[in-house]
Amino acid sequence: MKQHCETKSACYDQSMDDTRSMTRRKIGYVRVSDKDQTEALQVDALKAAGCDLIYGDHGVSGVITKRKGLDDVLTCLEEGDTLVVWKLDRLGRSTIHLLQLLSDLRDRGVDFQALTQGIDTTTAVGRMLYGQLAVFAEYERTLISERTKAGMAAAKARGVHIGRPKLSKTMNKALDELELYKVIDGGKSAERP
Repeated sequence: MKQHCETKSACYDQSMDDTRSMTRRKIGYVRVSDKDQTEALQVDALKAAGCDLIYGDHGVSGVITKRKGLDDVLTCLEEGDTLVVWKLDRLGRSTIHLLQLLSDLRDRGVDFQALTQGIDTTTAVGRMLYGQLAVFAEYERTLISERTKAGMAAAKARGVHIGRPKLSKTMNKALDELELYKVIDGGKSAERP
């Protein structure tokens, strides 16, 4: 387990006993936005929660969805594992991104815990809270879709073209002429009758 951890730039090893079953691991993730901040509080809380490995991103905003530490932890997680964070906002700032991450974890059979908010999908109450989050995510996606469709309809009513740009008359004429005069047959060009 140590060798895997040593290749990561921000990975804290809990000195896990390698004889222990690897099927129900707790893997933590920490993030601080400012390079002057320390993740010590989060690391201590995750170690106290029993995390076997802790990945992290130092000085990286939660708005950024592609982060090395986050990508590494998501790759490392296997079915039966639990991803643990100190607070939900350490995972990300965007509601849609957070809910997408949580949905992906659920689909992969990975549980989730946010220590300070009491979200724990290994418990009935945690699954209920997660279900509520999923309902809000679906609602948010529906609202975005409805706003997009309404905006497109309003633009169309004002005469704005929606979709791919229209070709100019010159370009259409050129394409028509090209079809009339060129036929490619075995690498040779010939005029159409």
